[in-house]
Amino acid sequence: MPIEESIRHLGPWFHNLHLPGGVQTAPEHFLGDFPNLKWKQLEPHLPKNLAGWKVLDVGCNAGFYSFELAKRGAQVLGIDSDEHYLRQARWIAQEFHPSNPPTFWQMQVQELARLDENFDLILFMGVFYHLRYPTLALDTIAAKTRKLMVFQTLTMNGDQVVSAKPDYPIMEREIFDEPGWPKMAFIEGKFSNDETNWWVPNHSAVLSMLRSTGFEQIDRVAHEIYLCRPPEGGIRRNRTWDEAEWTAATGAYPSPQPSDGGLAS
Repeated sequence: MPIEESIRHLGPWFHNLHLPGGVQTAPEHFLGDFPNLKWKQLEPHLPKNLAGWKVLDVGCNAGFYSFELAKRGAQVLGIDSDEHYLRQARWIAQEFHPSNPPTFWQMQVQELARLDENFDLILFMGVFYHLRYPTLALDTIAAKTRKLMVFQTLTMNGDQVVSAKPDYPIMEREIFDEPGWPKMAFIEGKFSNDETNWWVPNHSAVLSMLRSTGFEQIDRVAHEIYLCRPPEGGIRRNRTWDEAEWTAATGAYPSPQPSDGGLAS
């Protein structure tokens, strides 16, 4: 089947991939040459040689980032919840990437908690704000990160950051109205005609959430793109972080059987 016909058969496409002969999968993308424009912002900040690295691409879609990282020698796993996009990624891998092709699985981000494997590099781009339970996913991904995590999310306007005190009395609530207080807008309906857009954090909230989940070195390398490095020895949970809550929510480990409370017959 000709390339153009296969592209039409597998459409619609959200990733505009450049294929041999000048063919593109989504040349009329409403965001332009997407996600290549994002990749150009990110790629100078990643190692050129990723040989020996295990990489996870969360929400891989048609695999643009997966293929770019595989070209650098990484062993790449791309996951997505949508089989439509995974069919596109697998077709690209089969037809155009015979050398070191990524692997693609249909998988929810929360299922990573039950995957007995960690990754040197994790891309968590364009997913956070689509999740109903976003910080649960962020904690799960942090626990799987050995060297580097790339975080990208839709954000609110403004770069202000409040230098918060360690604690506030219960009636001192005006601090929450400060422009740089960490906060997220909740979307009950749709945003950009997409009902899966749930949350839009501000820059301050992104920094706070990344710190609270255990990352120590956080660098914003481009608009809405953050490079996050765990401390030496891996992520160490904040003392207020509830391991039992995360375990119960993700099913990472077998949950204890609830007592019958004296109701058993």
